[in-house]
Amino acid sequence: MTSSDRGPAAESGFVPRTRLEGTAGRTGTIHTPHGPIHTPAFIPVGTKATVKTVLPEQVAALGAQAVLANAYHLYLQPGPEIVDQAGGLARFMNWDGPTYTDSGGFQVMSLGAGFKKVISMDVTGQQDDTKIAEGKERLANVDDDGVTFKSHLDGSRHRFTPEVSMNIQHQLGADIIFAFDELTTLMNTRGYQESSLERTRQWAVRCLAEHNRLSQVRSHRPQQALWGVVQGAQYEDLRRKATRDLVELDRIDRESGGKGFGGYGIGGALEKANLGTIVGWVTDELPDAAPRHLLGISEPNDIFTAIENGADTFDCVSPTRVARNGAIYSFDGRYNITNAKYRNDFGPLDAELDNYSTQYTRAYLHHLFKAKEGLAATLATLHNLSFTVTLVDRARAAIEAGRYAEYRDEFLARYYAGSAAAG
Repeated sequence: MTSSDRGPAAESGFVPRTRLEGTAGRTGTIHTPHGPIHTPAFIPVGTKATVKTVLPEQVAALGAQAVLANAYHLYLQPGPEIVDQAGGLARFMNWDGPTYTDSGGFQVMSLGAGFKKVISMDVTGQQDDTKIAEGKERLANVDDDGVTFKSHLDGSRHRFTPEVSMNIQHQLGADIIFAFDELTTLMNTRGYQESSLERTRQWAVRCLAEHNRLSQVRSHRPQQALWGVVQGAQYEDLRRKATRDLVELDRIDRESGGKGFGGYGIGGALEKANLGTIVGWVTDELPDAAPRHLLGISEPNDIFTAIENGADTFDCVSPTRVARNGAIYSFDGRYNITNAKYRNDFGPLDAELDNYSTQYTRAYLHHLFKAKEGLAATLATLHNLSFTVTLVDRARAAIEAGRYAEYRDEFLARYYAGSAAAG
C-alpha cells in the first residue's frame, strides 16, 4: 500500500510537487501564516529567539526560509508570557518569516542524561537505562504524567506536562509546534523504549486535546500547526508502530472535529549508519500530504540521505556551533580557519559561495579568531549557514531539474575529498 492510499490527506498546508524517482524524496511547499517554506529546506536554529552572533536580517538575506526556537529555553528566559505580549516569536525577534518551536523534550532528556549537548549517533557499550554523562547529575525525572526538572540556570524546580508544553508553545506563537514527547537515547534498553513509546503516545493524545482547546481560546492569534513526534530509536517495529499510532490519532481527532496533526517530526537518537533506513520506515507509514521534519541533523551526507528517504525539512545547531570554534564549511571540504596556514591566505572562505562573508579573506578571519574578536563568530556563522542553506537549496533545484543524483555525487566526492586533504 502506498502512502497516498492511507486515508484522507492531512490538512497540513503542505503541497507536494516533484518526486525524486526511485526514492521517497520530493519537493513541495509548506504554507504557514507567515509565508511559505519551499522544501527540502534547512531550518537554522535560533534557540533563545536568536541565531547566535548574527542578526535575523542577515539570516534572511542568506536565504533561510524559517527558524526554529526552543520552548524549554524561552520558558526559562524571558518567559513565554513576554513573547506572547510582544506578539509572538517572529515579532519578538524581528524575524519576517515562518517559525518553529520544539517542545522542550530534547532539553529535558539531556538534563536527565547529565546535560549532554549532543546525542551519540553510534551505539557503544552496554545498554543501561540508568546511565548518565560521567561526573554529571541527573536533573530531570520522567513519570507517566510529565517531567520534573531543575533549571540549568539556577537550579529551580519546574514541571512540564503535555498541557504545559502546549500552553508554552501557544504563547510563543510559532507557526509549527511539536507535541511533547520523551526522547530516549541509544543506551536505553528495548524494554524502556517500549514503555516510553506508549508514554509518548498518551502524551500526544493530551497534546492534541490541549492544542484544540487553545486554538479556540486564542483564535485572535494566527493558527498554529501541531506536529506529532515519532520515536522508537533503532527498532523498525517500534518506529512503524509509533508512526501508525500517530496517524490513527490524527484520524480520530479530525473525525471528532479537532485540528489533528499538521505534520510529523522524526525524533530520537539515530544510528548514523541506519539514518536513511530509519527515516524510510517512518515516511513509508505517513500520508503523502503530511510534511516531515527530521530533528537535529546537518552533516552533508546525512542531509542527502534524509532527502532521499522523504524528509522535507531538518534543523541542527552544528553549522553555527562549529563556526564559533573556527570550523568552516566549503564546497571543497571542511577546514579550521585557526590553522597556521591561513595566516597569510588572502582568498575567500569559499570562492564558489556568494554571501556577506565573501568580502573577507581567510587571513582576516584567522586574525579575528586569534585576537578573540566577536566578529570572527559572526562571519563564520553567516558563512556556514549560507553553505548549509545553499547546499539544500541546490538539492531542491536539482530534484526539480531531474539531475539530483549527479549533483549529490559531485558534491559529496568534492566535499569529502577536500575534508580529508584538510585533515
